Amino acid sequence: MTIVPIPPLGRREAATAALAAKQEKGLSWQRIADALDRSLVWSTSAVLGQQPLDGEQARGVGRLLGLDDEIVLALQLPPLRGAGVADPTEPTIYRLQEMVQVYGSALAELIREEFGDGIMSAIDFELAFERREDPRGDRVRLTLDGKFLPYRVW
Repeated sequence: MTIVPIPPLGRREAATAALAAKQEKGLSWQRIADALDRSLVWSTSAVLGQQPLDGEQARGVGRLLGLDDEIVLALQLPPLRGAGVADPTEPTIYRLQEMVQVYGSALAELIREEFGDGIMSAIDFELAFERREDPRGDRVRLTLDGKFLPYRVW
């Protein structure tokens, strides 16, 4: 096991630097995902600090974005996973919260009816994003794919 020294920069600062470099270079998230050989959503989430990047992945992102060694080291720190990184006033995040508020109870009930007493995992989970053309205005399609986890009786 390789021990990575803790850089003075944190994961949030690394994400900010990577985002600025991505914009400066005019790269797409898909290009970064291709470099990581991971899905579009996972790769975007990883660069933004929500998923782990190992040394090879962080160095690959660093080369692609022209990041310095300090930022590359910070990209390897443990992910933040929701700890104050999502701005609830950002319109897309707000609408996703609204969707959960409106449909969350229905989805929980439907999961119980279909699978039994349990939940959909957000750990053993995949999320797909796609643009779907529609003559009335293009659509955003999100596919949430989580393993069913039954509650355990002991």
